Amino acid sequence: MTTSTKDPVLVVIQLSGANDYMNTVIPYTDPLYYDFRPVVSIPQNEVVPIDGQLAFHPSLSPLKDKFWDTGKMALIHGAGYPNPNRSHFRSMDIWHTCEPEIMGIEGWLGRAIRDLDPTAENVLTGVNLGQSLPRALAVPGVPVASVANLEQYGVLTGIEGDKERNQALDVFARMYTPAVGSGIVMDYLAQTGQDILKGADILKVAPAKYSSTVEYAENSIAQALKGIAQVHLADLGTRVFYCSHALYDTHATQVVDHKKLWDDLAPAVCDFYDDLREHDASDNVVMLLFTEFGRRVRDNGSGTDHGSGGGSFVIGDPIKGGMYSEYPSLKPEDQLDGDLRFSYDFRGIYSTILERWLGLDAKPVVGGSFEQLDFI
Repeated sequence: MTTSTKDPVLVVIQLSGANDYMNTVIPYTDPLYYDFRPVVSIPQNEVVPIDGQLAFHPSLSPLKDKFWDTGKMALIHGAGYPNPNRSHFRSMDIWHTCEPEIMGIEGWLGRAIRDLDPTAENVLTGVNLGQSLPRALAVPGVPVASVANLEQYGVLTGIEGDKERNQALDVFARMYTPAVGSGIVMDYLAQTGQDILKGADILKVAPAKYSSTVEYAENSIAQALKGIAQVHLADLGTRVFYCSHALYDTHATQVVDHKKLWDDLAPAVCDFYDDLREHDASDNVVMLLFTEFGRRVRDNGSGTDHGSGGGSFVIGDPIKGGMYSEYPSLKPEDQLDGDLRFSYDFRGIYSTILERWLGLDAKPVVGGSFEQLDFI
């Protein structure tokens, strides 16, 4: 846990659509990489080397300079789970609920928020910046404020009257009913819906309190992180922040699209931490970037299809930077039906953050004991 008097804070960025880890952290000295990817591989003279085997995609240069080179960025290779599922919905659901075998009901971060604030005294312990509330945050009785933009109304922030509020909650109900059943969804809304809206109303004070010399880009992820910075700096007691960045489902035109995604995300993360450091507010903030699965080893002639064996990043001042777990082998005999095999259970990442950073018992949150890593 943090040694300062400030409460530890977690920021989660979901890379929706399955980020291609092989083209993010690139095995640039392995000839198999170029054999399997004649179309989408990053030329060896363009990569940003980490060591003699792996390199960053060139669009991650800002993260390398600001975090990797200063020992504040951990790479967790091969993050996944047994019997990987290539469905976006199902795999993301597994990451959200830590339930690979059954359809989970409670989100792992919702459980964590419940442990951090058992009596729900603060409706802003968890805040999502986005159009919809991720299942990772959804637990009956646990309020999580969800706003698309602090200056505008989000999916759960219809504050102009009952009609708008009801419409917003109806959107949530329609999203989650197919997954967990109407009874559970309606129970969730009945118990927490008004608290969610109350929290969103309170969040409106954050922009008014905010002043910074950092100029964020106008893209969606930069603006989401600006919103998170505004809430964090407003000192409203938020411990868990969440936002998403899309769309990493690069079946076609991957070279251009993947570059654009990281061209937006990497500077946004750097601006976020520059903003916090300007206000002496970065030392208690850890950031996790994750995606639902990796992509297939062989390209399809324009992009890459759904695979497994992805990877995650953990960033922040308290992080012990470096590489963790083993980068999956590209050898055909080591692949899983044309995919990278996962080498580390993602629930170990969660367990490490929950216990070593947030100070919680990880077992009931993630559903068991999993190997923890030393990045915190």
